Formats: sequence, structure tokens, C-alpha cells
Amino acid sequence: MFERFTREARATVTGAVTEARRSGAATVTEEHLLLALLSQGALDSLGVDRASVAADLAAVRRRGGMSRADEEALAGLGIDLTEIVSRVEESHGEGALAAPAPRRRTLGTSLRSVLGRGGPDDRGTAHHVPFTQGSKKVLEQSLRIALGRHERHIGTLHLLLALLSRPGPAAEVLTDHGVTYAAAEAGLAA
Repeated sequence: MFERFTREARATVTGAVTEARRSGAATVTEEHLLLALLSQGALDSLGVDRASVAADLAAVRRRGGMSRADEEALAGLGIDLTEIVSRVEESHGEGALAAPAPRRRTLGTSLRSVLGRGGPDDRGTAHHVPFTQGSKKVLEQSLRIALGRHERHIGTLHLLLALLSRPGPAAEVLTDHGVTYAAAEAGLAA
């Protein structure tokens, strides 16, 4: 599938790995794909500000991945998520709910792992950051979207549309910034 990706889409996927490494994450998430899209300038024409999106994603992580919709639903039950986060952070430190899982670090023995080129024999090396099921689904969905549009290559538009088609923090933050599936399709395809 990766051979169908445009140069920009490939840069986005490798940029997502870089985002994950930079943040100390154990896996590449949909949020890393979104941040990489923004770093590539793929959403510039839609007026989306990377810093603002990054801040909103950090707020979602701080709430333990709970979306604004989740927060509103809990509030309807009389549960104040902000208060819960504050109390957890009082006891366990700021960002306690957002703390990334420790990265697995093992020493690879192959030359390929030392050079960071990866391969079937060096899974789990310090150079390999796996994709979550959700981020894999985004990549698969981008292929489906391209095929559905009768396009041979997968570009950043397909990645963006795939992110927007899946429920979760990335799609919610994009929607909060005025980027819907229809708006992205119209704005970027023009």
C-alpha cells in the first residue's frame, strides 16, 4: 500500500513516526498523523493553526483521552471531569492521565537495526515505533477513499479524510477547528 502514497503522504507518515518519537510515545497514533499533516502544511488552505490543534490535542490527553462530548455526557450525570483531572493531578502530578506508556527499549543485534532501517528481525528495537490499530485503520481507510474516488495514488487529502471519517480525538479537534469531511473535501479538492 505504501507504494501508492504520494511523496507528501509518505512524508506525513514518516513525520508521524517522528512526532511519536519526539513526544516519547510508545506508538504512532492518529493524533501523530494529524500533527504530521499540519507540519507538512496539508491544512494550510483550510486556515488550521498547528499550535492551536496541538494545544487542543494536549488538552484531550490531559483529560485521559476524554473528548468534549464525553465531558458533556459526564456533566449530564453530575460528574465534573475537570475536577476529577485536578484531583488526580494533585495526587499524582500534572499530566498524570496523559503520561505516555514507557517505550520498550531493547538492543537490536542486526546491522539494519543499528542503522535504523528496521526489518522483520528487529521488532521491538529502539528504532521501531509501531502504529496503533487506529492509525493503521486511518491508513487503510485512506486507500479505500482513494479507490472510491477512482484515484490511483493516496495523498494527504485522503489521509485527512480518513482521519475525519473515524471517531476520536483527531476528528473531534479538527471539527472544533471547522474542518469537517465535506469542508475538507471541498476545500482541498478545489
